Amino acid sequence: MGTGAGPSEGDLMAGLAADAVPGAFDLAAPGYDLLVGANPGYHRELRRAATALGIADSGAGRRLLDLGCGTGASTAALLSVAPRAEIIGVDASAGMLLRAARKPWPDNVSFVHARAEGLTTLGPFDGIFAAYLIRNLADPDPVLATIHGLLKPRARFVAHEYSVRDSPVAGAIWTAVCWTVIIPAGVVVTRSPKLYTYLWRSVVSFDGVRALRDRLRRNGFTDVRALPACGWQRGILHTFVGQA
Repeated sequence: MGTGAGPSEGDLMAGLAADAVPGAFDLAAPGYDLLVGANPGYHRELRRAATALGIADSGAGRRLLDLGCGTGASTAALLSVAPRAEIIGVDASAGMLLRAARKPWPDNVSFVHARAEGLTTLGPFDGIFAAYLIRNLADPDPVLATIHGLLKPRARFVAHEYSVRDSPVAGAIWTAVCWTVIIPAGVVVTRSPKLYTYLWRSVVSFDGVRALRDRLRRNGFTDVRALPACGWQRGILHTFVGQA
């Protein structure tokens, strides 16, 4: 995959499976905000991605879904660009969601504990935002089809996601950063390397940019495009936009 050296594929595949990710995030929740806050530009890029929803009038009269909201960083990004919208944050990790719910939020923000695979009745929405979610799904296609069905006609879906498979250089940078910074820091904070070795593996094995654009189109989205991040994550992190 052009991503450099690391543990054997067998060792990693014996680690964290996709269906165990919510439980791993439960354990990591207490230190999660500290870790992502140490990533230069993390919150700035979330806010930039949220603007791609194209929500007018500060979100007045709009309903937005933050799918895979975690501890609420992406929810805060949505709130910054649409402070008057109704915003619903959904996550499968009870631990992450508890951290999110404990933060001070205005009355137009609420949270729901649910798996993305099971969402069918919360819509319709004027926009759906999913940060770092799609590659964590065991089968993304049924969830993307569900997301499409939850959107109002011509409303946008924005997926903020790592994708390095099309670029050996981006893959090599991602591997170097993971094994020298992210994984060691994750072990110090959470006492377990599994979630962070999974993070590395999930990114290098995930769709390339072209493949994810094609996946969105197959699931009914139109006007699909990918926007690059800035800073050290350029070529690694992308914002994918599609219209229902």
